[in-house]
Amino acid sequence: MRTRTARRGPVVAALFLALCAPTAVAAPVPRPPDGPGTGTGTGTGTGTSDASNASDASDAESAGAALVARRAALAAAASPDGAAAGLDFRTCPAVEDLPSNVRCATLRVPLDYARPDGPQISLTVSRAAATGARGAARQGALVQNPGGPGASGMYFPLVAGLPGWERIAAAYDLVGYAPRGVGRSAPLSCRDPAARPKGPTQEPARPSPAYKMQRLTQAREYARGCARRAGAALPHYTTLNNARDLHVLRAALGEEKLTFMGASYGTYLAAVYATLYPRHVRRMVLDSAVDPDPRRVWYRNNLDQSRGFEARWHDFRAWVARHHATYGLGTTPAAVQAGYERVRDAVARTPAGGTVGTGELRAALLQAAYYDDVWPDRAAALAAFLRGDPSVLAAQAAPDPAAAAEAENATAVYTAVLCNDAPWPADWQTWDRDNTELARTAPFETWANAFLNLPCASWPVRGRQEPVPVGSQPERLPRTLVVAAERDGATPYPGALELQRRLGTRASLVTETGAGSHGVAGGRNGCVDRHVERYLLTGATPGWRVRCAPHPEPAPVSLDDGAAGARRALLPPVV
Repeated sequence: MRTRTARRGPVVAALFLALCAPTAVAAPVPRPPDGPGTGTGTGTGTGTSDASNASDASDAESAGAALVARRAALAAAASPDGAAAGLDFRTCPAVEDLPSNVRCATLRVPLDYARPDGPQISLTVSRAAATGARGAARQGALVQNPGGPGASGMYFPLVAGLPGWERIAAAYDLVGYAPRGVGRSAPLSCRDPAARPKGPTQEPARPSPAYKMQRLTQAREYARGCARRAGAALPHYTTLNNARDLHVLRAALGEEKLTFMGASYGTYLAAVYATLYPRHVRRMVLDSAVDPDPRRVWYRNNLDQSRGFEARWHDFRAWVARHHATYGLGTTPAAVQAGYERVRDAVARTPAGGTVGTGELRAALLQAAYYDDVWPDRAAALAAFLRGDPSVLAAQAAPDPAAAAEAENATAVYTAVLCNDAPWPADWQTWDRDNTELARTAPFETWANAFLNLPCASWPVRGRQEPVPVGSQPERLPRTLVVAAERDGATPYPGALELQRRLGTRASLVTETGAGSHGVAGGRNGCVDRHVERYLLTGATPGWRVRCAPHPEPAPVSLDDGAAGARRALLPPVV
């Protein structure tokens, strides 16, 4: 769910690109609260009139989306190129850094679906046409969203060249896109990327009241920056609008029904789409599921995530302890924790490489809570540091100045979508109470996660929407496929159970038992991939609930050999 933890994968040159500014008309924006403790409870403060207005606006947006989709479908039907449909696919701009077999187009959609003929924004789209290898019949377009919110799917067509994707690539056009706000799709920014911390940043292990107030002030300023830079466009970066954009993209591709792969946040987007447009769902693979329960979107989901990260942090330390002979970091998770704390204390005094403080250290180790294929790298970095060589840690954890604009764009979209999607607690006391209690048992990431989301407490948008009641669609959905890792920290496993329940009796759940890497499908687990391929090619699901054995844990890498081993080719990263 968190874009700041996105990683570059072996098939991805860059996750996020930012080039131009969104089209928007400046408008006065309500000023956020000036002091702690303003507001009460978790509501937005809107009354009956506001609720009625919100309902009217939602009806207008739904009608606008239907109109725009119909127009896109007509344009697709009139296109002389049946495969390209209504989108004009051409050579991709150099900035996209995509090979010649991938073609790019832009899709025009309304900024505000209540005004379908009002200000428009352009979304970038990429496509690798179905290869038709071995006489495979084309089944249409397979659209992918890698999560975030704030991640770009423009690199998804590259999976056509990866082992294990041949049959899917033969049958489907592989379509990626950058959702609104991301990359060159009406890019959103909340502050000058040059103002991002360049490192080292120092975070206390246990934040003091003074430090908390400092972060609260920074969060309020960040929210104000979003309002200043986005203007009247800010309320329109939402999951609802992402689903409407997807509806229009489906129509522009000439598809009556959507075939979709979504990972992490992309599973929530898919669930919302299925709720809004059940008649337009063909097949959906939902990988590493977000809990769609409206009561958990998004504040409680992030508390659950911090608990999940703590469990995965333990898994990493237990793995390192099992390989004490390689790393020398201790034979128990507690001993490995003590070694980590020695490193943390050291970089608090003297940053590694001059740029890696406690903040960068934690962010680098958080990757180990997401993906076990980085475990050898991170363990080797800690071991080398404690043996007197900080260069390995510095190489892995130092901020990349060249990626500052991409990182700011990703954080801005993540913040805007989550803050707009649902009410958040407006009073600091609620955040402080809940996270103080949680940090007693889950200290590793709790406060960093809270501070990342804290702009939502003073978000300068009136009448934020209520979460979509996923599963309330009147029509029965076709077969869908949910895949999840049992120990996933970023999207804890109970969310997959809840998503399956809400999608209905035709939803199948494939569980990778005893594993926790975020993002299951696409090259990590052969059992899971076989179920995914069979479903995409035939529509058949394996049953209500089936289980796959975990993928092998990574092998330790000796310090003499270095930590950079060969990595398996996976899907573009989920976040």
